[in-house]
Amino acid sequence: MNALRRVWDHFEEGFIAFLLAAMTLVTFVYVILNNLYTLFYDLGDKFEGASEFLFAIGDFIIGLAQSMTWSTALTKALFGWLIFFGLAYGVRTAGHIGVDALVKLASRPVQRVIGLIACLICLGYAALLTIASFEWIQTLFIANIGAEDLGHIGVKQWHIGMIVPIGFALVFIRFAEILVRILRNQQTGLGLADEAAEAAKLGGDQEELHK
Repeated sequence: MNALRRVWDHFEEGFIAFLLAAMTLVTFVYVILNNLYTLFYDLGDKFEGASEFLFAIGDFIIGLAQSMTWSTALTKALFGWLIFFGLAYGVRTAGHIGVDALVKLASRPVQRVIGLIACLICLGYAALLTIASFEWIQTLFIANIGAEDLGHIGVKQWHIGMIVPIGFALVFIRFAEILVRILRNQQTGLGLADEAAEAAKLGGDQEELHK
């Protein structure tokens, strides 16, 4: 049970790490292929005895590079998935920017009420976009249109777009967890960044550097 809890607590990080690794790998291979074939062509010009063999390798590599027209489209799709996993990750880790200096002036019970209202608004927003985006994906599923530059390998537009309802559903779940913690008096607000405290800390650090 604890292992499952740890997996759930770090669910977004795992996918974000995978998506970043996949984007990096695809881009790296594409760049290498687009620059490697010139090496074999240059070697073929210098070593006439092995020029036919070296040119053949160069032709093979340039063929691979030209066939990777899907790499840019795939990288864009992975980046889109990265954004929506990042939304949920930001909610879970309190990484989104928040300005709550005025709220901090209120008493703890008032802060809790404001936190409940804000959380309910966020839940409603996430639920609305989850439902709307799911209906959009249903339309794409029925249309069964291939994704740009990826349709020839069987990737459909709904395959890429399905991250939208998934991402907002994750956001809804993370805000629901915050709501439960507020109701249990484990926190008073959404856990968003304390802008005033961060600014004061940054100012203090800069003063120390100037001394």
